[in-house]
Amino acid sequence: MNNTTIFKKGLCLLFMAAAFMQGKAQGIQPEGNFVKASHSNIQYVGRVSFRNPDVATFTYPGVQINARFDGTSLKMMAKPMSGYFMAQIDHGKPFKVSFNAPKDSIVTLATCLRDEVHEVRLMYVIEGYQRMPEFRGFILDEGAKTLRAPYLPKRKIEFIGNSITCGYGIESTDPKEGFSDETENHYYSYAAITARNLQAQHLVVARSGIGIYRNYGAPKTGSKDNMPSMYEQTLFGVPSEKWNFSKYTPDVVCVNLGTNDTSLNNYDRDFLVNGYRNFLITLRKHYPNAKIVFLTGSMLLGQALEHVKYAMDDVVREARIAGDKQVYRFDMSWQTGDLGYGADYHPSKWQHEKMAGELTAYLRGLMNWF
Repeated sequence: MNNTTIFKKGLCLLFMAAAFMQGKAQGIQPEGNFVKASHSNIQYVGRVSFRNPDVATFTYPGVQINARFDGTSLKMMAKPMSGYFMAQIDHGKPFKVSFNAPKDSIVTLATCLRDEVHEVRLMYVIEGYQRMPEFRGFILDEGAKTLRAPYLPKRKIEFIGNSITCGYGIESTDPKEGFSDETENHYYSYAAITARNLQAQHLVVARSGIGIYRNYGAPKTGSKDNMPSMYEQTLFGVPSEKWNFSKYTPDVVCVNLGTNDTSLNNYDRDFLVNGYRNFLITLRKHYPNAKIVFLTGSMLLGQALEHVKYAMDDVVREARIAGDKQVYRFDMSWQTGDLGYGADYHPSKWQHEKMAGELTAYLRGLMNWF
């Protein structure tokens, strides 16, 4: 590499940093070819609402935004305070994107690229039910061609879960640290890693603290806003818009609930069984042909773990007696602390990698995805 090449690369890196900070500080739309979020060649994976026709709104972690674009640079526009995304350009290293200030509306994702076709992959990585994040579109080079549709894997998984599936505390190494958006990151969760391992799309319906019949710390009789009650909503906590299940039909559904139901040892085992039983009926109504796998996560232990296993096993047994042979059970490893902890004693990044390895092997065999 000669001195001229090094000098040009240095200028490029300086320009990238300057463009990033300018977009962050000003929150204005720079010159370029603005492509709205509603463009037909932007492909979404996850529960996304277009109640505003030109804006994509979502609340669940793991929502993905994919496109191919021409040119040397790319910016994204989102509602200020939308939170955190992970971004990847072509096969480059994924990086975190922040919309966390009142005037943050534009962030530069890439610049100094070769003038050719590139691919962008975005993932929303926190829980957005309080922020109500909005993706508003991409900004291409001035005069660049419009977006092109990317390739998406044919395999499809749906993950239904709680804080473990969300990736709560995964970027923390201090178990005494409480929750923060800064340390939650679904991209590094067992669910996202498993999907990448299996080259599959994955849709996520998950929220911290939620249960199959009883949320964390709720009365023994249960919670009105448990997972089955909220499951058919496009946006968590917005009952006016129901999800259109025809938009995404998974090959396999993984349900990882029960940790919050049994929290503080204040639960009813019969209610727990009924919660799984009734939720299976709901899932079968929407996905008559999918395989459904009930999981135990890494935070259950002792009597609570045994009761959750009992409830799941009982429902699977009933389903099979009734003729539904496509309902299964799988247990991921309990965390021992050997791999560290995330915030609030949630699974560490290394624990998630271990769970992903276990679940990947199981699903590969179950689905014959080799």
